[in-house]
Amino acid sequence: MTIWQPDANETLIARVAVSFATGAANAVADMRWFRDTERNDIQNDLPGWPEGPHFTVRGKKERRLRTGAKFGAGALLVATLGVLESLAGSGSTGNAATLGTPEEPENEVEDFPVMWAPLDGLARTLPWQLDPARRPRTEHTHLAVTDRRVLVLGLQNEAGKPRDKVLWETQRSNIRAVARKKFSLYDTDFTITFADGSWCRLAGWNSNCRDDATLALENPLPLMDRNDLTPGQQHAVQKLLAGKDPGGTLLIYRRPSGNVYVNYQHDDRVDPTYGIGSEAFKLMDPDGENARFHKGDI
Repeated sequence: MTIWQPDANETLIARVAVSFATGAANAVADMRWFRDTERNDIQNDLPGWPEGPHFTVRGKKERRLRTGAKFGAGALLVATLGVLESLAGSGSTGNAATLGTPEEPENEVEDFPVMWAPLDGLARTLPWQLDPARRPRTEHTHLAVTDRRVLVLGLQNEAGKPRDKVLWETQRSNIRAVARKKFSLYDTDFTITFADGSWCRLAGWNSNCRDDATLALENPLPLMDRNDLTPGQQHAVQKLLAGKDPGGTLLIYRRPSGNVYVNYQHDDRVDPTYGIGSEAFKLMDPDGENARFHKGDI
């Protein structure tokens, strides 16, 4: 078993399973595109990329029929056409209730780019293995974030023997911003914007993967030293780690709410489907007591 590990002088903050995201609105459901800044399709221009599927945005009639098929009744389809037509303008036809209002209709309904980059944009260097339509079924792609770097790892899991390969990496200084996207199925989508303005839209295997990735990519990185904790928080951490296997990484985050989030993980205990999960965690107030959750704490 060969599992990637950070260098001796860096700290692994998160490792989670991610892929390029997939469209959710009916017009772009199950599809994705790779675009330049003029909205041209660039997937055939990406060096080393194997051939992949080519998609076309669905027209309104196709959207209505697709929605009707979900209900499985022609009469119900006819009865709901008027409502669906009114929703089609917002692009949320058929799934408005679950997805809500798109934040960027041009990129979430009318089109669904998961890569947006000029000719020399950093996003163009991302590996093709992030695309579920191209990646072998035996391989998983993980996003690893340290206090120095951001990497994409390819993990082969044949015969229960995981084996890592570094597919891509960049310095944290090349990341301008990260944002969780509300308009996505199961709250899994997020975007990474690079310093050159290019960006990608990724999806975690689940919402916890998404949250772990975006928390790790915050800038400046809000990690605290254990010595900065109050006596009550020190005691709470001691209790949290009692009985846990030694040798893990303790990560302590100061959150905008004033709460402190603590996570304990072992960097070599990788689940191919998920990545590295928390072996113990706690959200605490200044006294070390369980804190009331505020948006953005985790």
